[in-house]
Amino acid sequence: MQPIHTYNVVPKLPEKLEPLREIVYNLWWTWQPDARRLFRHLDPALWERTNHNPLRMLQLCRQSRLEAVAHDDDFLRAMEAVHAKFDGYLKRKDTYGRLHEKELAPITKETPIAYFSAEFGFHESIPNYSGGLGILSGDHCKSASDLDLPFVAFTLLYKHGYFRQQIDKEGWQQSIQLNQNFSHLPLKDALDKDGKPLFIQVEILGRPVRVKVHKLCVGRITLFMLDSDLTENSEEDRLITAQLYGGDTEMRIKQEIVLGIGGVHALHAMDITPAVYHMNEGHSAFLSLELIRRQVREHKLEFYPALQIVAGGNIFTTHTPVPAGNDAFPLDLMRRYLGDYAAKMETTFEKLANLGQTGRLTDDKFDPNEPFSMTILALRTSRHANGVSELHGRVSQGLWKDVWTGVPQDEVPITSITNGVHSRTWMAPEFAALYDKYLPGWEDHLMEPDFWRGVIDIPDEDLWSTHVMLKKRLVDFARQRVQAQRERLGESPEKVRSASGLLNPEVLTIGFARRFATYKRATLLFKDPERLRKILNNPERPVQFVFAGKAHPKDEPGKRFIQEVYRLTRTPEFENKIVFIEDYDTHVGRRLTQGVDLWLNNPRRPLEASGTSGMKLPPNGGLNLSVLDGWWIEAYEQNHKSGWAIGAELPTTTESPADPHLEDEVDVASLFHVLETQIIPLFYAKPDGRLPVAWIQLMRESIRTIVPNFNTDRMVKEYAERLYEPAARAHAELAASGGKSAVAVAKWKDDIRKAWPQIRISDVKVENAASGSIAVGDQVQVSATVHLGPIDPEYVTVQAYYGEALNNEITSASVADLDKRTKVSPGVYQYHGAIPAGESGSYGLSVRVIPTHPNLIQAHELRLITWAK
Repeated sequence: MQPIHTYNVVPKLPEKLEPLREIVYNLWWTWQPDARRLFRHLDPALWERTNHNPLRMLQLCRQSRLEAVAHDDDFLRAMEAVHAKFDGYLKRKDTYGRLHEKELAPITKETPIAYFSAEFGFHESIPNYSGGLGILSGDHCKSASDLDLPFVAFTLLYKHGYFRQQIDKEGWQQSIQLNQNFSHLPLKDALDKDGKPLFIQVEILGRPVRVKVHKLCVGRITLFMLDSDLTENSEEDRLITAQLYGGDTEMRIKQEIVLGIGGVHALHAMDITPAVYHMNEGHSAFLSLELIRRQVREHKLEFYPALQIVAGGNIFTTHTPVPAGNDAFPLDLMRRYLGDYAAKMETTFEKLANLGQTGRLTDDKFDPNEPFSMTILALRTSRHANGVSELHGRVSQGLWKDVWTGVPQDEVPITSITNGVHSRTWMAPEFAALYDKYLPGWEDHLMEPDFWRGVIDIPDEDLWSTHVMLKKRLVDFARQRVQAQRERLGESPEKVRSASGLLNPEVLTIGFARRFATYKRATLLFKDPERLRKILNNPERPVQFVFAGKAHPKDEPGKRFIQEVYRLTRTPEFENKIVFIEDYDTHVGRRLTQGVDLWLNNPRRPLEASGTSGMKLPPNGGLNLSVLDGWWIEAYEQNHKSGWAIGAELPTTTESPADPHLEDEVDVASLFHVLETQIIPLFYAKPDGRLPVAWIQLMRESIRTIVPNFNTDRMVKEYAERLYEPAARAHAELAASGGKSAVAVAKWKDDIRKAWPQIRISDVKVENAASGSIAVGDQVQVSATVHLGPIDPEYVTVQAYYGEALNNEITSASVADLDKRTKVSPGVYQYHGAIPAGESGSYGLSVRVIPTHPNLIQAHELRLITWAK
């Protein structure tokens, strides 16, 4: 046979359909049902075959079909309406960002927020994500667009994405590698200052690696994606952006160099100067080293002043409540890959390495055996850090308290901003239509709890029938997916046909879908198989479960959990009542969160940093059943009427966790007790024989209390006001006049550190405590003599630290400044103050000194604190 040459022919888009091309190249369509409906209408089968990819639809749709719809007046009217909506969205003037320009300054279009994350999940057709972190990043971008913030984002563009999941006959997860064709994605070339396609160079092991910069439009904002898979690079370097979370430690450090350092190079090449850098997890933290290097090179600053400027404008969000989940590199690997950065930053390798260790920069405590932690690097080069729920913020304070040695744990400078979900993305179009009818303008009032009281006006019949419609769609979807899986596995015709009988839309349906990490305890339900069998097979009030989720390809215990769940779905007593849907992605996630009655979440406390999957239920009328961890504590404590809790609140530190066997025993008993005595009876209670009235009332309560509070519009607005704006102002002040303030504060810090060991506190007196007659409402008078040595009292704060006394320790502490000062002798002062006696009880008190300066952003920025002895 003669050799052949292959080529592709794509349809020519009729001129009347040109608006489709504009819509395709902006991910605004991913949260607009009307836009998705347009493309589905072109060819429903092709829509499914392309994994709902509009660009691929335009590349594969038959020319005759395009010509036909170009003459279809109904289609053209629908397209024009969608395009007008898109155009109006982009040009809208009364957005949060426009109305708050003065408050957000110096964040502008020219000096935006730069948001870095290792993964972004926008839609199943763009598989550049693995799980919750990526979905959160994608939803963050969508809300930044909706709010119209000056905002750009950065990540790597992975050739093979994460992986597709197939379950074999034994129930074992098979990881199928993707091979993305970037021409099938709505990517455009990023352009340099001269308007040419942008390529940057990142130095790795002394050699330049060329990186192409693509851009992806997400509403009003842009995501830039870095790609090393270029023919001019070596095979080794082309693999850097091959696989998300693939490879070994050495591959990971190369990826993180390209993401962090390469991202800063790309911003500079596009002449974008961010006012704020936001690191979403520690993967991008090397950007701090590059920013310090640029301050040293371009502004002729020394290392330490440069660090002040960089840290002032950096924000770090941690998502991982266990040390093992945080990237750390051996020091010999750091020396190989980044040893030359020390000289570029005009410092020593020891000080560079110390940025990723717990010791202070000036303590000479460099530890050659302590690995370099990317989380510690991010914490030490950011003056603003947060966890992703209130509980996770407290857990993070305990996890990283050694970075602030001597500082009370509850004062470790890690705050919290609770995650949310992008409501429009995860809300079923049918529920959006319901809100349009009964809560008109709801999108403009998304964050207003009082507005959402209006759900009381939605009739029971409408609310329930909408939910039932979505539930039937989920049942059909599950049957189709399981049938396709059985056909692929070559199962018998009888087994294939039996998939059409899976699940029953009239039965209480509970969903569990997430990453199959072992701490999420996907198999907890099966620890009491007899009780499970009884509730599944109850003839009057049965229950059914739908599972989905992936385990990391290297997580063998997680894969065994999947196998256990899958095998149980094939046993006679559980078959047709428990279903596992393979290849969990955003499409599967939408079907489940929009269609189940109840969402089950039972992680091991306190290891669920936030857990946003359950937030996707309330916009769709679903309810939650979860342990009191992550976001659910905050939601449940609002009124205890928007769902149910599993178990009691157990210890909330990673240092003293509950006994795992006891925890499992307590939680599985609680889980079944709540199901048997509360949830199942309530669901099946239909006074009129048709509607579960009490259940519908809980649906309303879930919508009312959760939708306005647990969304990314609220979350991003909170970032803007609590972190972005203060960081931008601090960075601008420190960087002004060539870094004059940074130089001054750096010198002050050096002087304070040298003199600090001379500080002593003596003669602490609680002046009216001796009589034992302090009454509630009195003022407790406190005094102490403080030896400051050469330190000016202007630069210290003396405080009483007091609270309930328990086992010779102070708990639930408060702080009061001792603000009256009397000079006793040179360098020695007596401080006085008063603290309130608010409640009766036994209290403890100590006195401490901390440094203070107008340019300090954190109270414990110097990590210096002296206590009375």
